[in-house]
Amino acid sequence: MMSQETQSHIIASAPEIIRKKRDGEILSSEEITWFIQGLIKGEIPDYQMAALLMAIFKEGMNTGETAALTDAMLYSGAVLNFNNIFTVDKHSTGGVGDKASFVLGPLAAAAGVHVPMMAGRGLGHTGGTVDKIESIKGYKTDLPLEKFKAMVCDHRFSLIGQTAEIAPADKIIYGLRDVTATVESIPLITASIMSKKLAEGASAIVMDVKTGAGAFMKKRSDARALAKSLIQTAKRFDRSMYCFITDMNQPLGYAIGNALEIKESIETLQGNGPADLTELSLQLTAGMIQLAGICKTQKLAYKKAREVLNSGAGLEEFRKLIARHGGDAKVIDNPSLLPEAPCKTPVPSIKSGFIKSLNTLEFGLLNLALGGGRTKAGQKLDLAVGVVLHKKHGEKVKVGESLCTIHHHAHQKELVESFIQKLQTDWIKISATVPKKLPLIYEILS
Repeated sequence: MMSQETQSHIIASAPEIIRKKRDGEILSSEEITWFIQGLIKGEIPDYQMAALLMAIFKEGMNTGETAALTDAMLYSGAVLNFNNIFTVDKHSTGGVGDKASFVLGPLAAAAGVHVPMMAGRGLGHTGGTVDKIESIKGYKTDLPLEKFKAMVCDHRFSLIGQTAEIAPADKIIYGLRDVTATVESIPLITASIMSKKLAEGASAIVMDVKTGAGAFMKKRSDARALAKSLIQTAKRFDRSMYCFITDMNQPLGYAIGNALEIKESIETLQGNGPADLTELSLQLTAGMIQLAGICKTQKLAYKKAREVLNSGAGLEEFRKLIARHGGDAKVIDNPSLLPEAPCKTPVPSIKSGFIKSLNTLEFGLLNLALGGGRTKAGQKLDLAVGVVLHKKHGEKVKVGESLCTIHHHAHQKELVESFIQKLQTDWIKISATVPKKLPLIYEILS
C-alpha cells in the first residue's frame, strides 16, 4: 500500500485535483484515495472538500471514478462482518414524508429478517430517519458498533445513526453536501449509500429510489441511472439488491415532520396508516423477506409481510426496538408523549374540485423553514413542527375544507401566514376533473 507521504510526491495538491475535476478531467483512483484520506486525517479542510463536491456535482464522474470514491469512503473506517448471519437492509434516496423505514424494519424483523439499519440525518428538503426516531424520548442512535452488532444478531433489528467508525469520510461529506447544494449527484449518492451499506455489513439491500417533484432525482431517467449505478456497485461486492423506483410527486403518507411522522408510522403498524405508506412498506418488506431466502417468491413474501402487519407482530418489534435503544416505548400506546407543537393552523381550500397536484418540494422546504430541517451543519432541529395533509392527489375537496394543518409555535405565526396563500394558490393545485392516478411503484430492477 502506498503511503500518504509517497503519494504526496505523485499527486500535485488538493487545489490541482479540484481544478482537474472542475475542468472535466478524469481523476485517478490514487488521487481520489489521497484526497479522502487527507480529509479523514484533517489535512484537507472542509472548504476544499466542498469545492471538490461542487466540481463533481457539475462535471460528474465516470464508473471508475465512482468506484474509487466508493471504495475510499468505505475503507475510511471499520467494516462490520456478521459472519454466518445473512442480513438485509433497506435504504431510500430521500423524499418528503418518507417514514417507511419505521414500518418495514419492524415488519421484516418480525418475519425473521436480520436488519442492520444504519441511517442518516436529513438532507436538504428531505427528512432524516435518525432525526425522526430521536423525537422518541431517550432513544439512543449513537450505540457502539459492538452493541449494534449484538442487537442485530440477538434481536434481528437495530436502527442507529452513522458512527464515527463506519465510513467516517461519508459522515463529513454527507454534512457538507446538505449545506452546499451538492446533494443531487449520482456518483455522490452512490458512494454515500453504498459505502455505508457495505460497511455496516449488509449481505443484501433493498433500495427505494425516489423520483418526481419531491425527490433528488426529478426525472425517471435519472432515477433509473442511479438505480443502475447502485446495482453495479452491489454486483462489484457480490451483494444482492432490489431497486424499487417509486413516486415522489406527492408526500408519502399525510405527515411531514419528525415527531409527526413517527406518530403516523405507529398508526401504520397498528393497521390504520395511509394506503400509500402501508402498500409501499409491504412491497419493500417483501423484497427484504425474499432476499433473505425466507420466501421463494415475491407473492409469498408479500403475504408474509401482510401477516406480520395484521397480527401486530411488527408493532411489537417496534416497541422492543425502542426499549432496547433506551427510548420511551410507551409512545406506542400513547403518541401524545412525542414532541407536540402548541399551535395548529388549518389551511382552508378557496375552491372546490379535485387535488390535481401537490408541490412536494415546497412542503419539504416549509418544514425546513419551520425548523424541522437544517440550513447549516450541526443545527439543532425542532422535532415537533411540520405539516399534516388532509387531502392528497385525486381526492375531492370543497370550499372551506381543510387542505392541511401546519404545526408550529406562537412566534412563527407571521411566517405561517405567509405560507397559507402559497398553499392555497400555488403549492396545492385543484382541478374541476379527477386527475390521472399516480403510480406508487414505477418499476423494480435487480
